[in-house]
Formats: sequence, structure tokens, C-alpha cells
Amino acid sequence: MPMTTRRQALARVAALGALPVLGNAAAQAYPNKPIELIVPFAAGGGTDVLARALAEAARPHLGQSLIVVNRAGASGGVGWAELINARPDGYKLAIVTVEITMIPHLGVVKFSADDVLPIARLNADPATIAVRAEAPYRTLEEFLAAARKAPGELRVGNAGPGSLGHLAAAALEDKAGVQLNHVPFRGANPAVLDLLGGHIDAVAVTPVEVATYVQAGKIRPLAVMADRRIAAGWEPVPTLKERGIDLVVGGWRGLAAPKGTPPEALAVLREAMARTLREPALRETMAKQNMGEGYLDEAGFKALIARDNATFRELIQRLGIKPA
Repeated sequence: MPMTTRRQALARVAALGALPVLGNAAAQAYPNKPIELIVPFAAGGGTDVLARALAEAARPHLGQSLIVVNRAGASGGVGWAELINARPDGYKLAIVTVEITMIPHLGVVKFSADDVLPIARLNADPATIAVRAEAPYRTLEEFLAAARKAPGELRVGNAGPGSLGHLAAAALEDKAGVQLNHVPFRGANPAVLDLLGGHIDAVAVTPVEVATYVQAGKIRPLAVMADRRIAAGWEPVPTLKERGIDLVVGGWRGLAAPKGTPPEALAVLREAMARTLREPALRETMAKQNMGEGYLDEAGFKALIARDNATFRELIQRLGIKPA
């Protein structure tokens, strides 16, 4: 065999021998192990419900499990601090909520919304004011009238200092000319449980966090802070605008990664989220829980975070809101 031909043959054999190695490398492509998903609020709340439904629906699209871990505290700050300080390898993610654009302006945390990498927005919800079914307030007007008669006495629970509920209730105070007593909890679910126990007078949360109790007739929503009424059994609940109060306050939940996460991992996650949010089972779960749909891709989500960051910074400064 001529030398050139022999070298060519050897090269072909070497190339064939390398194929399994390339196959193994491809098999190690991201993700090749379970991914930890931080939920920065207590179990049982709306964010936790969405995270667990998302984890179930995302598995076929990721090929790995999303392991939900609750890290409650500081209105989300504890969980997000863990995310920010995590190794940026794509194996630790977190649910981020609108509060990440709020609590930095209250001095609750030392980081800002710019310290995480947005992947996609998962849903969007308005804030709501709700009371126990047996409460003497049948309407928003009756609730506000009681607040005017006893300034600072009506206790309104929220998911923590600087949470969506806290700022929503503070904005309502400003618009309606009342004074409320803001009571912070380590998440929306503990606040709702205290409402059911009669320890507070109302909660400022999102519909998903009280939807089960509203359906059971145990909690009565007085109004939603949306542009229009919402569905899934809440059609009779008026908006603040319908009650003469020009105020719209809403929240959202999304997925984020630490800064420095490899672009290849981010691309996989973005594609997986786009597919996951179209899963009929997930959409059905969200509808039953009264979670508003609101998928946004990376660019749209980044723009929303920037807008809300500016909006809530101005609101906090103008109203002089302080952590409770």
C-alpha cells in the first residue's frame, strides 16, 4: 500500500475511533443532572404553586428534574441572594417576582434587579384586597369607610416588607386617603392563614394566593387592581377603577439565573420555558389557580423589569414607604 494511502486509511480509522468520544461529549450537554429551583417564599403560596406546576411540565423539555427548594425571607431577598451568589453553571435557578424591583429601593437588600439574568416571564397577576367571608365589609367602599373611622387600626397582611401586597396597599392608602396597619409575613400563604384565623382584617396579595379559599366561600375579594375584571370565577369582583380609584398594580413571576451562566445553558432554558408555557396541563393548572398567563421572552422580560424598577422606585420615594 502506498504511504499516502496508508496514512489516509489510518486517519479514517482514527476518525472512526473518535466518534464515541464525540458522542459522549454530546451526551454531557446541558442539563445532565437535576436543576435546583429556588422559590423565595414559603410553601403553599402562589409562587410555590406555580413553581411546582412548572417543574412537572418542564421535565419533558429539559430532560431533567427541576427540584423546588423554598428559601423564604426578606420578601424574596433571602432566596435571590442565594441565586446571585450561586455558581453560574445553570444548575441553580430561581423564581423571581416583581418584588425584586421593589425591595432594593427600601434598603431591605444590598443587591438590585440588575444582579440576576432574566430568562422568561411565566405569568402576570393583579393585586387584590380580600377579607374573610364573615367580615362586616361587603364592598370595598365599606372597607375604606371603616378605615377612615379608625385610622391605622385595620390590619392588612402582606408577603413581607416591600412585597407587592405591601406596596399595593400603600398605594391604595394614598389614592383613597386612608391609613392602614401593614402586617408583614414570610410569604403570602402565612398571611392568608392568619386572615382565616381572624388575626388580621384583610390581605393584599394576588388572586392565586386566595383563589382556593374564595372558591370555598371562606374569603371575599373586594377588588382587583387591574385594568379590567379577571376570569375563573372572579368576574363579579370589580376593579378599583370601577370604584372610582385610578390605580393599577400588578405582579409577575419569572425565571432567572445567576450572572455568568453559560450562553448555551441559557439558550436551552429559554427554549424549554417557551415550550413548557404552552403545555395544556400547565395552562389548565394556572387557570384553575387563577394565575394570569403572561409569557415574555428574554427581551420582553428585561424591558418589563427595567420599567417596573423605575416605577416602584418613584412610588417608594414619593410615598416615603419604609419597611414595616
